[in-house]
Amino acid sequence: MQDFISEVDLHSFEGWLRYQGIDASSTSKEELANWQQIFEEAKKRTANTPQVGLMKLQPVPGESRYAVALQDDSGLWLVLWARRSRKGEFFVMLPRGDREWDPHTSYHLDGTLHIKSYGSKVIERTNQPLTGPFGGSEDLGQYAGFGPKGVGAVCDPAAFTGVVKVKPGVLGPRNGAIKVDLIEPGKKPLEYPELRIVDRQDFCDKAPWVVIRIGTME
Repeated sequence: MQDFISEVDLHSFEGWLRYQGIDASSTSKEELANWQQIFEEAKKRTANTPQVGLMKLQPVPGESRYAVALQDDSGLWLVLWARRSRKGEFFVMLPRGDREWDPHTSYHLDGTLHIKSYGSKVIERTNQPLTGPFGGSEDLGQYAGFGPKGVGAVCDPAAFTGVVKVKPGVLGPRNGAIKVDLIEPGKKPLEYPELRIVDRQDFCDKAPWVVIRIGTME
């Protein structure tokens, strides 16, 4: 398994090089100077991206929300959340200060699933429709590459039906993953052997159930 790289590590050039998989000891001075310039430009872009702040999600009758949040000494930081709409459609949302980015997954009543970023479809596929009895398991995506404190989305547990609280050292810019699935009540989610599960929560308030698994990649 790879060593854990935290958000704090990315603040230094040495930590950023490790994140990029670059061995400074075997890299020429000229190449390091180029990497240093790229690092400084990335820091400027990050500094110019506004933080999200407190997520002010208003309650919607008939809607359920299930969050994943990093909990440390400084607070509770929203990583992502899954939403079951009043119509019975599902969405997985990732907070970002850059509103044009808007990465999210949507699973519609007719079975169409989209994963979008910057308004463009990254993935499109057809799952079972959500208009009749739900059977088996459906994949709502695997998510990785996290910097919740840098994004700065403060999680208010009162805004969610449930919150999966993750301790530090599991989800980071390079490490850890979140798997979200829908399952028929009492059934098993899709197998995902590459993920060593450290936490799992099943939200069983309505059918289909929402399963959120947190883990590290083997």
